[in-house]
Amino acid sequence: MCGNNMSVPLLTDAVTVPGTERETAVVIFLHGLGDTGHGWAEALTGIRLPYVKYICPHAPRIPVTLNMKMTMPAWFDLMGLGPDAPEDEAGIKKAADSIKSIIEHEVKNGIPANRIILGGFSQGGALSLYTALTCQHKVAGVVGLSCWLPLNKTFPQAASGVNKDVSVLQCHGEVDPMLPVRFGNLTSEKLKSMLNPTKVQFKTYPGVAHSTSQEEMTYVKDFMAKLLPRV
Repeated sequence: MCGNNMSVPLLTDAVTVPGTERETAVVIFLHGLGDTGHGWAEALTGIRLPYVKYICPHAPRIPVTLNMKMTMPAWFDLMGLGPDAPEDEAGIKKAADSIKSIIEHEVKNGIPANRIILGGFSQGGALSLYTALTCQHKVAGVVGLSCWLPLNKTFPQAASGVNKDVSVLQCHGEVDPMLPVRFGNLTSEKLKSMLNPTKVQFKTYPGVAHSTSQEEMTYVKDFMAKLLPRV
């Protein structure tokens, strides 16, 4: 695929796992707070589909209120981790726009939007959910691991409506101390009230904290394979 990455800042240094055969689909996967795309590129390589390209961008480094204003990779500022914590609305919208520009780039380079999955872990999962709901392109699906829906009180009004039938897979560890599983459950209920509830899955994993497990990643692979069949 040709195309100039320079016009999409997040693509210039994103970790990309290319397909091992002709690429007909793309997964854009966003890491969590303080992380980079490298670890997730490695994890996705372990469950890769040969005709899919995996793009794992790095978040910009910004001061994070929750972590005593320390500068670290973050998609947007975090003031707290709870359903009623104040939120960085401008930062969330700006971050979503930057992910939408990656989608736009892939579409221009020949991958149909309905062959693109958005996904992420923790803050990255939160951003992937928000981006999909406000996107003008109809994507194949969303994978949100150990996450929540940012600016949830602005929905359903904030939703573009294009993805009201999108397939969503949410996974959450049952002993997550950072983002308790009930936050994931509240998010799932909110999504079911806005989207086609039969297309929203919420799976929990006993004994898993704020991380993933082999069982979870295998399920993610099956979900992606179903939404992105070989063409």
